Amino acid sequence: MLSRVAERLYWMARYIERAENTARMVMAFSHLALDMPRAVQLSWKSMVSTTGGDEAFDHHYQRDDERNCVKFLLADLDNPSSIMTSLTGARENVRTTRDLVPSEAWESVNELYLFGKANAESGIGKRGRYAFLSEIISRCQQITGLLAGTMSHDFAYDFIRSGRNLERADMSSRLLDVAGIGLLSNDDDMQPFENLLWINILKSVSGFQMYRQHVRRRVNGALVIQFLLQDRQFPRAVAHALGEVETSLSTLPRNELPLRYIVQVKRHVQDAKVESLLKPDELHQFLDQIQKDMAETHASITENWFRLDRAA
Repeated sequence: MLSRVAERLYWMARYIERAENTARMVMAFSHLALDMPRAVQLSWKSMVSTTGGDEAFDHHYQRDDERNCVKFLLADLDNPSSIMTSLTGARENVRTTRDLVPSEAWESVNELYLFGKANAESGIGKRGRYAFLSEIISRCQQITGLLAGTMSHDFAYDFIRSGRNLERADMSSRLLDVAGIGLLSNDDDMQPFENLLWINILKSVSGFQMYRQHVRRRVNGALVIQFLLQDRQFPRAVAHALGEVETSLSTLPRNELPLRYIVQVKRHVQDAKVESLLKPDELHQFLDQIQKDMAETHASITENWFRLDRAA
């Protein structure tokens, strides 16, 4: 397989996962805003911070109100993490690798892009937001399932699987990071709603029901952090997603260095003592290092497999 083709498959999977994750986050936060008393002012900008888009947002917007933040996350093509930017990138990458993926996958990605382009503006407003985001999530899941169920699980699929799960692990760690800063800071105004806010974090990754089934204890910060960091069975927990990346990379040729990186970051996550992370500074420093480790893993994947044609 040509390295540029492998790179496009990898990024196609990352973009699809990014679009779904962003849609999940905005939907969960919108539901939270409806549940909270009017006297409590939620920071819509926190979602922008989760995606690492503060600088781009501040450059283009004067106010960090609900409409601007949601527009930035859904439809702004100047935001590299917006749903529409992700769908545009996914469509272009699958278009140029159509001979390697099932034809239904190209059709589904193209239809998803066209749906997003036609309906993103309606998703910015409160009235049409739920329907738009639900459709985005459903179609992204359809594509993920279609690829898993109809594509040969060869080297091409391994690059798709590694890209999807590395993106998933990154987003889960970012959600925990922002949550920790806001919820572990002993803010007297937020303490009465701490349980509701941690539930919202779980719902952002569709993990509330699985948490209740497997943890079987009242929702609290320590247990949510442990579940979303270290649970090896929940697909959107960081440890599970990193394990999927490791499995994918282990089948690829010349994998020694990327595999070393991913094993190291997975071990770092699994060996963490959650009780020592229950201060916002400690959790932030830990997750910041995890995100740097994942960025190094991505860089290693890029240098190891995606630069060969260019070097030649």
